[in-house]
Amino acid sequence: MDLVPALEEPLKQPLKSVLGPATAKVMAEHLGLHTVGDLLHHYPRRYEERGQLTHLADLPMDEHVTVVAMVADARLHSFASAKAPRGKGQRLEVTITDGSGRLQLVFFGNGVHKPHKELLPGTRAMFAGKVSVFNRRLQLAHPAYELLRGDDPDESVETWAGALIPLYPATAKLESWKIGKAVQTVLPSAQEALDPLPPSLREGRGLVPLPEALLKIHRPGTKADVAQARDRLKWDEAFVLQVALARRRHTDAQLPAVARRPSPDGLLTAFDDRLPFTLTDGQRKVSQEIFEDLATEHPMHRLLQGEVGSGKTLVALRAMLAVVDAGGQAAMLAPTEVLAQQHHRSVTEMMGELAEGGMLGGADHATKVVLLTGSMGTAARRQAMLDLVTGEAGIVIGTHALIEDKVQFHDLGLVVVDEQHRFGVEQRDALRGKGKQPPHLLVMTATPIPRTVAMTVFGDLETSVLDQLPAGRSPIATHVVPAADKPHFLARAWERVREEVGNGHQAYVVCPRIGDDIDEAAPGKAKKSAEDEAEKRPPLAVLEVADQLAKGPLNGLKVEVLHGRMHPDDKDAVMRRFTAGETDVLVATTVIEVGVNVPNATAMVIMDADRFGVSQLHQLRGRVGRGSAPGLCLLVTEMPEASAARQRLTAVASTLDGFELSRIDLEQRREGDVLGQAQSGARSSLRVLAVIEDEEIIAQARAEATALVARDPELTDLPGLRTALDALLDEEREQYLEKG
Repeated sequence: MDLVPALEEPLKQPLKSVLGPATAKVMAEHLGLHTVGDLLHHYPRRYEERGQLTHLADLPMDEHVTVVAMVADARLHSFASAKAPRGKGQRLEVTITDGSGRLQLVFFGNGVHKPHKELLPGTRAMFAGKVSVFNRRLQLAHPAYELLRGDDPDESVETWAGALIPLYPATAKLESWKIGKAVQTVLPSAQEALDPLPPSLREGRGLVPLPEALLKIHRPGTKADVAQARDRLKWDEAFVLQVALARRRHTDAQLPAVARRPSPDGLLTAFDDRLPFTLTDGQRKVSQEIFEDLATEHPMHRLLQGEVGSGKTLVALRAMLAVVDAGGQAAMLAPTEVLAQQHHRSVTEMMGELAEGGMLGGADHATKVVLLTGSMGTAARRQAMLDLVTGEAGIVIGTHALIEDKVQFHDLGLVVVDEQHRFGVEQRDALRGKGKQPPHLLVMTATPIPRTVAMTVFGDLETSVLDQLPAGRSPIATHVVPAADKPHFLARAWERVREEVGNGHQAYVVCPRIGDDIDEAAPGKAKKSAEDEAEKRPPLAVLEVADQLAKGPLNGLKVEVLHGRMHPDDKDAVMRRFTAGETDVLVATTVIEVGVNVPNATAMVIMDADRFGVSQLHQLRGRVGRGSAPGLCLLVTEMPEASAARQRLTAVASTLDGFELSRIDLEQRREGDVLGQAQSGARSSLRVLAVIEDEEIIAQARAEATALVARDPELTDLPGLRTALDALLDEEREQYLEKG
């Protein structure tokens, strides 16, 4: 008889059978919690000591918060209103304090009676509500509250004051203390939790058993209890995720693929011979890693990370040529038509007559390089598809139009995906299915990713890093332009643009919005802050800014616009004119963020720079300084000096090191957001593990997981680990890992 399912049952119980339908419904809809196990893994965000009070001084705007504080003052006001014309309307204003600051609570109408009786000066309570601003002061309107009393007559004041109050991630529909009460109801089930860690690992690292960790994280007696529980639960998260990824790598290693070895005097050699420069050491090293992978009989799965402008495209092109040399075909997928056309242009320019296979003037080893996008004319598209199915075209560059059922390859050997984070898992999977056997896969990203994030998010891919810039690339000077504090700085910015154009160069001006729709979301936009609230204006828009510049500070220069809603032919025409030097200033949205290469463009002005994320600003900045003249990037903002947004911009201005910036970016955002997006959009599985701080744990967990899977890929003796994997790999994530 199999006892394992019986042991699993208590944690798999639906919450509605334990807590009652109303609470269970809110937990499912607002917190994604469905079972007893889900609730046990909904950990407190932080803890308050009853004797200590939280920091009212740093409350976030527009967020639902729980604070522990003392009533300093309570006043009842009567006023006349439409509903109560004789002055019978009532408003209760309560001021609470925690030593760091004060916060106003307001109650209206019939809602004043209970708090008027209970919230007397000197009373301590927990208050929960949404922080808003009224008359320039922070307030909570109609907060829910729970009085803090020492209910147990045997409990001394010291014990009561020292007890830790867990504060849970909550919602407006369900306050932290109600979640706490629900947790107390299901906590006895923690004893039945199956341990996912192998006993040797747990004992070897001195970690407490899982039931004990769950008890200590929800009902800690001391801060040491919390630390012990978190240490243990971090290992669970890191290890289970790394086992999932190690199994994925193990399965991939079993798949068959055609080994692709370039011929000694073929296309690749001919290409290398015509390069006008020598490869950097980094490019050589990474190319070697890729060639070794391509020569094996199971599919390569490699992530190529490179700084903006480090020459990733050249490395990818050499890999594609090696595959063509070996008789296969290579496909490069770009996220946008602008980028696909740009890649096609730069690849054919780099290859010269080697890209003219079957044409007059084509070289002996030449192949054909075709472009395939959704907006191509029927005749051009038909010819491109014919060249692919006959094998005439060795290289195809395109958008997701490449994935359509109609597109057939003669022998697809390598897929290169540019800008991984813009490309869905299903799309990669569909393209992979076009090979006779699974093709090799190379994923390129220009967004530098800290090592641990790469291990966590792209853990099923081997990683290569290009961190050396090719010789001849110029440094980029970056400055913050505080337009509100110092308007003359902005005027000077436009003078600098005119100077660059006067010296024969070109400039970009980037805006967060297109401009014919007020509600477009600004990219990378953070939650509204107090400064943002105060300002209330929509982000600057391409169409308006281009018009103002052409009539004003850049009068007389040739100004054009580029944005995502233009017809593809118009976009291409604008890019061609800019590349040819016919346009002085290009006012654009972030369509230029990735891969656009115009070496003569030396200046970039980013309007409302605070509305973009750190890595996005770094990407955008990488569009200038691509030639021999130095680049200039000006970050224009109206945010006050002390704001977090300004600190972010100062960080971008202070370093050109993308890896350093990606760390800053991650420290400022919750990595749940980062991982949530990368992990197929499913809610992040990371609750206590912090990818930056816990670098060591992740690296150790990866090593342990790889060794375990090599010994026992089916995890035969570890039912607890199999259960934890099932919970992690719900359907959505299972597909994500399946498709890698």
